[in-house]
Amino acid sequence: MTPQEFFKNDRFAAQSGVELLEVKEGYSKARLVITPEHLNAGGRTQGGALFTLADLTLAAAANSHGTLAFSLSSNITFLRASGVGDTLYAEARERYTGRATGCYQIDITNQDGKLIATFESSVFRMAEKLPF
Repeated sequence: MTPQEFFKNDRFAAQSGVELLEVKEGYSKARLVITPEHLNAGGRTQGGALFTLADLTLAAAANSHGTLAFSLSSNITFLRASGVGDTLYAEARERYTGRATGCYQIDITNQDGKLIATFESSVFRMAEKLPF
């Protein structure tokens, strides 16, 4: 089983339209095409959609070592609006990995490479091995 196959089991992210593009050790990239279902009442991409995109990207990067990892805390900063027709990309990069913890930086950009949001998270690694 590949990481992409494993993360298809993240039903919420899949139903939200998040597509995992790439996973390698300590790194992942995902995409979300914004549709009317992703909008808030103000006609912009809802913050939860951005968080979901970043969170799946975090999960793929953090679990890329083959052991189950769960987020301890996450912080998102919204920098620029997006809307219908935008294609958003999230890239997760491992900043620190220890025996049981890790820290990650996720940047969300649009199709023009403009920074939409930043997301930082720390994770706790369990002893449980993953099937990839």
